[in-house]
Amino acid sequence: MQVPQDLEGQLIGLIASSKKMAPETIVASTTFESLAIDSLDKINLSFEVEEAFGIEIPDAAIGTIRTVGDMVEGVRGLILAREG
Repeated sequence: MQVPQDLEGQLIGLIASSKKMAPETIVASTTFESLAIDSLDKINLSFEVEEAFGIEIPDAAIGTIRTVGDMVEGVRGLILAREG
């Protein structure tokens, strides 16, 4: 799988769905804290992202995600690394 052209939009869609929010209210600079995403939510979301994109997010990386943009860049990097 190559990096999807609308990776950010797809990830925002996953986040919006999990938090039952309108995707239009979420942008790359939106913090997980402002979305009330706690550590358990991050783990659950990471499982959804792993399944959707065929990647494995290292446990250590999950704790470093602070914004939607952080997640987009991390997922992009993992997809590119897998394609190697």
